[in-house]
Formats: sequence, structure tokens, C-alpha cells
Amino acid sequence: MKAMNAVNTVGRRRRTARRGMSGRRLLAAQGALAGSVVAALIVKELPGMVRELRIYRMTGGLRAHHRYP
Repeated sequence: MKAMNAVNTVGRRRRTARRGMSGRRLLAAQGALAGSVVAALIVKELPGMVRELRIYRMTGGLRAHHRYP
């Protein structure tokens, strides 16, 4: 009887009484939140980055090292 009981419980998980979020779901939610914050920051700062890139290209970029010390 004991051997038969051991076979039935192998591979099955016990359910707990807790009704919270699992670790994987919490990690996925945190990743989604962090990704949305990074995306919002990039969208907010994109006009400034484009402006800085335009200024950099107007001054010559890497080729202008001898003109602007």
C-alpha cells in the first residue's frame, strides 16, 4: 500500500492555501513595468537626442577632433 501511494504522488505538486501571485507572474509584471518606464523615457527624451545628434553632425563629428579640442 505504501509503494502504491508513493507512485501516485510522484510528479504532482501539492496545492497550498495561499492565493497570491506566483514568482514568475510577479517577475513578468516587474519586467513589463520596467520596460514601459524605459520606453516612456526614450519617447520623452527623443527630441533632445535628435537635436544633440544634429549639433554633433554639424560640428563635424569624429573628424573634427583637430578643430575642436
